[in-house]
Amino acid sequence: MNVRRAVESALASRWAKVALFALCLVPAALLLWRVLHGQATANPIEFVEHWLGNWTLRLLLATLAITPLRKLLHLAQLVRFRRMLGLFAFFYGCLHLAAWVVLDHLFAWREMWADVIKRRYITVGFTALVLLVPLAITSTKGWMLRLGGKRWQRLHRLIYPAAILGVVHYWWLVKSDITEPLEYAVVLAVLLAARRARRRRSTPASARAN
Repeated sequence: MNVRRAVESALASRWAKVALFALCLVPAALLLWRVLHGQATANPIEFVEHWLGNWTLRLLLATLAITPLRKLLHLAQLVRFRRMLGLFAFFYGCLHLAAWVVLDHLFAWREMWADVIKRRYITVGFTALVLLVPLAITSTKGWMLRLGGKRWQRLHRLIYPAAILGVVHYWWLVKSDITEPLEYAVVLAVLLAARRARRRRSTPASARAN
């Protein structure tokens, strides 16, 4: 009990958010360091895109994990970090897109748009990022009050299809070794199963029967 109180107290501290903010910037800093020191493999553009896409998915899954972890560990303060994790997922997703636009295609808009339409892995990846746009815009308390709690919650359920499409994007992108996308798919499946179980527990038995 005392350990949990100590953890709750630490999570409630303003420095906890500062620490998380700094941690979320570490992948970007590491990427920059590797690029500047020539450690971005033989194909640096592909490496940059892969790195940023991976961190987008990791942070999306971390965002989705907050609620089940809060319930499982009885740490109510964990919810304080969900918004920041979600915004950093969007941030890395935007960097992933920017790398594709600037480094891979050199602003060749027609070529890029043709790829979005023709290549299914690009189509679903682009759609996933588009779904995150309204979530990032409306992530503030002001927007929550403006939309109302229920409408805001319904809107922010878009994170689930966004995460699914993100995993599908990665799965369709790889040509041989599907180990990494499979790992993401398993984690996402566990999180979705936990959400479904939580919803079933919160729904009265009579309503489920109907």
